[in-house]
Amino acid sequence: MPFLTAETTDERDSLATFAQQQIEQVATTLHGLDRAQLAQVPSASGMSLGALARHVLLVSSRAVEAVTAAPAAPPAPARAPQQLQAEGTIAPEALRAEDTAESLAEELRRAGESLAAAIRDADPETRGPVPGELWFEGRPTWSLRWYALHLVEENARHAGHADILRESLDGKGAYELNALVAGQSWPPAGW
Repeated sequence: MPFLTAETTDERDSLATFAQQQIEQVATTLHGLDRAQLAQVPSASGMSLGALARHVLLVSSRAVEAVTAAPAAPPAPARAPQQLQAEGTIAPEALRAEDTAESLAEELRRAGESLAAAIRDADPETRGPVPGELWFEGRPTWSLRWYALHLVEENARHAGHADILRESLDGKGAYELNALVAGQSWPPAGW
């Protein structure tokens, strides 16, 4: 059953592969959901799987921009959490009318591929500007190595959140969903 991150060859490949795999795990949690389930807020977090997917897409697109532009990119303007919520980037309303589980999963897979390609092409020693958001305070620049690891951490957090949301919807967990997405039956023999 597919679940573990693929083997890697070197540092850049490891950073890229792990960053991509975490985004793909978010995509996996959307498997088989209908529109109502995608929009449902099943836990105390206040997020739906659709809104969480939209957030991961936004973070990933900004990350690709930052990685490919470094070191020349100016830092993004600072935005408070209330501004982000007003923009719909972390709010349950972030889900768009045209979003389906399938369309979001495909967008997430493409976002993971784009991020992985950007990381593979970047020199991990390159320093880039830190965005102006409050949670990034404390340093003016970071290495792309650190940023790539931060993206793995950030998307792993989102993948775990997505797992909890999905389990709250219908009880399906990550092992089962990975098997189903791969076209395998569940449970496998011996479970």
